[in-house]
Amino acid sequence: MKSRYIFKSKVIGVDIGVDYTTYAIVDIRGTIIAEDRIPTQEYPDVNIFVNVLSEKIVNLVEENGGYETVRSVGISAPSGNFLTGCIENAGNMPWKGIVPLAAMLRDRLGMAVALGNDAHVAAIGECVYGAAHGMKDFIVVSLGHGGVGSCFFSNGAPHLGKGGAAGELGHICVVDNGRQCGCGRKGCLEEYASRRGIIKTAQEVMEASSDPSLLRSLTELTPLTIGACCDQGDALAIEVYRRTGEMLGVGLSLYASIVNPEAIILTGELTQTWKWLEEPTQQSFNEHVFHNIRDKVDIMVSYIKDSERDVLGASALAWEVEEYSLFK
Repeated sequence: MKSRYIFKSKVIGVDIGVDYTTYAIVDIRGTIIAEDRIPTQEYPDVNIFVNVLSEKIVNLVEENGGYETVRSVGISAPSGNFLTGCIENAGNMPWKGIVPLAAMLRDRLGMAVALGNDAHVAAIGECVYGAAHGMKDFIVVSLGHGGVGSCFFSNGAPHLGKGGAAGELGHICVVDNGRQCGCGRKGCLEEYASRRGIIKTAQEVMEASSDPSLLRSLTELTPLTIGACCDQGDALAIEVYRRTGEMLGVGLSLYASIVNPEAIILTGELTQTWKWLEEPTQQSFNEHVFHNIRDKVDIMVSYIKDSERDVLGASALAWEVEEYSLFK
């Protein structure tokens, strides 16, 4: 008698970003078989977003082996909570409040869905496929468009905290009564060490100086255009990254002093200008970190592409969730 059991060798990895949501079929070896994306901001109604994403996933699955070969879905999302399966009060997303996204997608797709914070998922991706492979105690920090996120592994497992909100590095205070943050507080790290933080610093540097600068002729201020000015020796642009690195170093030193990691792995858009951030960040880190672990923590940049890491991390998360299917 022929067995009805079919080994499910694939999962779906979904990376929900501020601008785009990428979804992919990933096999058990971590090979991305097929992927596509939709513009996140075009769906301010989360119900419509889930409907469209579900239809797109179904079409991709049917074109690449069918439902019977897919086990589960993993999602990376800003402010995602692995313990509840919800996106909770995401400041940079079009959907506000508590969004039970994992349950919504599970009901539409008929298979198990796991959802994690984007930094949590990135850390899983680094652990399974990247620079943290073989490490048990490490920190992954995302420096990008939305802010500063992080997750740390302790003794080989991610530490999520009692309610799943551990690792909010971006919302530690580094400047008393500093810049206003979207969380409602002032002086948070992500207002200094994120995309918008660097742009604000560049504006402040230009306003405080009358010196000529390539920054003044830029049609758009971004971390990359500011970095390009650094490449040409622009003093004000270099000062922007010096100040940014100083703040980042303080934040990382506080984190490391508590966690005592083997390494801190940096991901996200800002790592593309790491050559200008590295020296001030490392100097500030060494000045502020607990002396017993100084020179014992490697600060490194991930070598996995951001677009691949988050999808791969989400796929690894999918393998961990208990299997469920309406089609068994």
